[in-house]
Formats: sequence, structure tokens, C-alpha cells
Amino acid sequence: MPTLAPLTDADWPESLSHLKERFMGQANVYRVMAHHPLLVEAWAPLRAHVVLENTLGPERLEVVILRIAHRLRARYEWGHHILRARREGLSDARIRSMAGHPDGMEPGDALLARLVDALLDDARLPGPLRDAGIESLGKQAVLDLMATVGFYSTLGFLLNSFDVPLDSGAEDAIAEIGVDVA
Repeated sequence: MPTLAPLTDADWPESLSHLKERFMGQANVYRVMAHHPLLVEAWAPLRAHVVLENTLGPERLEVVILRIAHRLRARYEWGHHILRARREGLSDARIRSMAGHPDGMEPGDALLARLVDALLDDARLPGPLRDAGIESLGKQAVLDLMATVGFYSTLGFLLNSFDVPLDSGAEDAIAEIGVDVA
């Protein structure tokens, strides 16, 4: 049982009523975050940029998030983003590869995985890798990748610390992919 359970509709803060019918009320991760309404209010604009306006584009964004989920053993994000990655057209084999070594990935995915890995392992991009990222993706996309790693790391900390229950369909998606990151 989570130590900080997702808020029910009855317990939803009045100050967040404008977000409840949108994304915040639809996912357990945000129902846990709703225990801190001021954090949710500050979080929403960053989420809009990272999730909706990211210069990586939807397909590369899902690759990055899947890699982060794998590295942080964030099962909730892994399951949720299997579903999103499929909607963006990623094959199950490509999704599974995000839990493997970059050498076994498509070249573009391998670069993204190496960028994520460097940020999570060393809190920086070494010069040659940074330059390869900028050359391949562009400056703004590399900055967005860094923001995405920070954003989803924070979510991973929250999800793993409070054992946030998976949303509908995520458990089945993990079983179908055959790779669990927990």
C-alpha cells in the first residue's frame, strides 16, 4: 500500500479543481502530487513544455522517457510510456531495446540513450557526446532532453518512493512487452 496514496475525487483539493478534469485528475502520479497543491500549480507549466512542446518531437521524446524509466526502475512510467510510445508508432522491439545496451539500438535511439545515461550517471554531457547531440538534434532539443531527464527523474523519485499504483492498461502493456524495469 502506498505511503502517500493517490487522492480520491472526494479528497481532491478545491484549489486544483481547474486541473482535475484535465491531465492531473487522470493519472495516479498526479493524484499523489495533489497532496501538495502549490507544487502541482508550479509543475503544470513545465509539464506542458516537456510533454507537449518539446523540440525532440513525440517519437524521440518517448524514447528518452522510456530510457529514463528503465534507468530509474520507474515501473509506473515504463508501463505508461509503453502505451504512449505505441501510439507514436514505436514497435514493441524498439520499446524493448530501451531497456538494453545502446549498442543494440537503432543509431538515433542509441544517441538518445547515451545522452540520458550520461546525465543520469555523471550529471553532465561530456564534450564529444554533447557535440554529437547538438549536431544531430540541435541545441534546443539537447536542452529539452536535459529538462526531460530532470522532469522525469523527479517523477521517478516520487513514483518509486510512494509505490504509486499503475494506471489502467499499464500492467498489461508491461506484460505484452515482456520487459519489466522494477
